[in-house]
Amino acid sequence: MENTQTASKTPKLKLDFKDSKYATGRRKTSIAKVWLKKGSGKIYVNGKLFNEYFSSEFHHLQITRPFDIINQSTDYDVRCSVSGGGPTGQAGALVHGISKALVMFDENLKSTLKTEKLTTRDSRAVERKKPGRRKARRSFQFSKR
Repeated sequence: MENTQTASKTPKLKLDFKDSKYATGRRKTSIAKVWLKKGSGKIYVNGKLFNEYFSSEFHHLQITRPFDIINQSTDYDVRCSVSGGGPTGQAGALVHGISKALVMFDENLKSTLKTEKLTTRDSRAVERKKPGRRKARRSFQFSKR
C-alpha cells in the first residue's frame, strides 16, 4: 500500500535559479512565469523538460526560436511554470516570457527580438459568442421556404 503511493509521486526538481532574470509571458489565456539564467541550454516547463511537456515538433521550434535568433541556443537555462489555455497558447506565452527575460539580460538584443515581434504580446484571443448567432460570427442556416 505504501509503495504505490511513493511510486505515483514524481520527484520535484530542485533547480538553482538564484541570480536569474524573471519575466511573465502571456498569450491567449495562458500565462508563463519564466526564470532565465546563464547555463547549458536546458528548458524546464512545470518541472519537465520542454521536449516531454510539448509533444508537437512545431512547439519545440517555436520555443527555441528566441535563442536561435540571437545565436545563443546553449547559453541560457530556463525554468518556467505555465498555466491556462492549451499547448499553443502556452508555447506562445513561453516565447514571450523568454524574449522579455533575454532583453533584461542584454539590452542590445531588444532590437533583434523586436523586429521578429517576439517582445510584443500577441493580443489575439477567441471572440465571444453573440446572441442570435450559432458561433461568434456564424449565423444559423437561412431557409427561404
